[in-house]
Amino acid sequence: MSDRTFDSPVFVRVAEGLVQEIACLEDAFDLLDEWPRHRRGVIYETAKRACQRAFDGYIPSTVARDAFAGFARSAKIIEDVSTTVPWMVGAKPGHAGGSPA
Repeated sequence: MSDRTFDSPVFVRVAEGLVQEIACLEDAFDLLDEWPRHRRGVIYETAKRACQRAFDGYIPSTVARDAFAGFARSAKIIEDVSTTVPWMVGAKPGHAGGSPA
């Protein structure tokens, strides 16, 4: 695993019905750079600084991931994907897509 890859991704809602996986520092930078200027604040700046410091090798990427997750939580865009997403559910074994017998 690269030291720029997060040990576990952060999932964020980027649009209605669209969730994006943030799996590494580059993904985090992309989202932070696109974040509207009028919505940036102290927590945004902290996350951006943490990502930059991790990118430069001064802090572990886990610290940057946690700072980014904190930003996403404060911006109310973090998504909990611990529950099964409907399109990830396959047909049950022994059922060919119809009603159970």
